[in-house]
Amino acid sequence: MEYAGKTAVVTGAGSGIGRALALELARRGTRVAASDVNKAELDRTVELAGGDQVRPYQLDVADRDAFLAHADDVIRDFGQVNLVVNNAGVAVAATVQEMSFDDLDWLLGINLMGVITGSKAFLPHLIASGDGHLVNISSVFGLVGVPTQSAYCTAKFGVRGFTESLRQEMLIGGQPVTVHCVHPGGVKTNIVRNARLHGDALEEEDPAGRFDRLARTTPAKAATTILRGVDKNAARILVGPDAYVFAGVPRLLGAGYEGIVGRLGRRAEQRAARRT
Repeated sequence: MEYAGKTAVVTGAGSGIGRALALELARRGTRVAASDVNKAELDRTVELAGGDQVRPYQLDVADRDAFLAHADDVIRDFGQVNLVVNNAGVAVAATVQEMSFDDLDWLLGINLMGVITGSKAFLPHLIASGDGHLVNISSVFGLVGVPTQSAYCTAKFGVRGFTESLRQEMLIGGQPVTVHCVHPGGVKTNIVRNARLHGDALEEEDPAGRFDRLARTTPAKAATTILRGVDKNAARILVGPDAYVFAGVPRLLGAGYEGIVGRLGRRAEQRAARRT
């Protein structure tokens, strides 16, 4: 992809992967319509970018009407869109029994419906560009199911299914849009700090610090990996060495991985109970 002079849309650009993408795209000469629900963090992204390559838009991606209006605003301000990255996301850590319907609606509204709305809102403009790219951020939790992450897995499996279906539709229809599904592993972002925690996750001491120690990939590295995948027209983009492990487990073990994870989780609970 030739980035200079093109227009990119990035949601969740106030921190993490979204901010890193906005900065990297701006460095490559791309005009960026950067959005986030947190205006202060979004303004910081614009400040870090310098110049006038990044334009901020305060947006809650779960608000469908606002997202559709955002697409109109971007076209009015930039005239075209060549690349869209639906990145905004949140997390809930809870068992199905502990999780409230409010938690579920909150997460699905952002992580799944936000991606679907963003894709539909900008798809006509990507087609009109003649060489568009749509990047939807799933997760390694869109490849395997994980205990206490049922809401997150529901959204990320949904993003994967939606994105893979849309890619096929674009190919069948001969449309000039390449669709990419991204599966990041552990990336050092604020997602755990901003998560809704319940049960054991709520009682854990410094869960965000623990996540940071486990996460091996920086947002900047994730951004360059994603754009390299865009350049290669890759259908699936894996981010981080742990992403390759997660992708390989269901291929190797099939549904058998579920029993292994369950047994390991049960032993971990038993050890924790003995310590208390």
